[in-house]
Amino acid sequence: MTLRDKVLAQRIYLLLGVLFITSLVVSNLIFKKFFYFYPIETPVLGVKLFEISVGILPYPITFLITDLISEIYGKQKANQVVVGGVIASLFSMGIIYLAASVPATEWSPVSDEVFKSVFGSTGVAVLASMLAYLFAQFIDIQIYHYWKNLTKGKHLWLRNNCSTFLSQIVDTSTVLILLCLFNEISWDLFAGLLVAGVSFKILIAAVDTPFLYLGVFIFKKRFVLGINEVIQLD
Repeated sequence: MTLRDKVLAQRIYLLLGVLFITSLVVSNLIFKKFFYFYPIETPVLGVKLFEISVGILPYPITFLITDLISEIYGKQKANQVVVGGVIASLFSMGIIYLAASVPATEWSPVSDEVFKSVFGSTGVAVLASMLAYLFAQFIDIQIYHYWKNLTKGKHLWLRNNCSTFLSQIVDTSTVLILLCLFNEISWDLFAGLLVAGVSFKILIAAVDTPFLYLGVFIFKKRFVLGINEVIQLD
């Protein structure tokens, strides 16, 4: 690889890392708003399917990016991005706590009450999200590389979907359990939100498979990578 190609590869890796961290931090900030993605009455659960938090919207992007980084840059680089996301989320939580601790002026467009109403549960959300996120992302990366080694670099769709499906189940169930334990949501909503969240994430994971194929194709053609070959940045 030429020096020019290596510089380009480093810049793309940095861009993917920025998009990943931004998606993760934003999802923790907006999670308190819920919407109907596609309301379906489910007689078994008694709730509407796809009644989900808007915080779930950026999450599929994070798993797509880690799968792409795993495929092109290797397992170590994917893990580094995951750790970076954790640090960024905790740092953002500290900033929010600092902002909440200073009193608003009388003319402030956003009062203390409004600010706390929107961001008051951010600490709990970040804690729950980070624990779930750590489990899910590391599981995603481990399973992804397990199937990649098992299939000798073939069947990209298999490792992409298998890793994402299981990790999303772990992520959704863990964060909902923690939010219920912290009384952020009611236990009677647990089953419905679990089914809605997992269903939505699995659906999006299946939809993003062609985009992963396209990204891998572009990378391998541009940097002339063979099967199981990755870009070495170090």
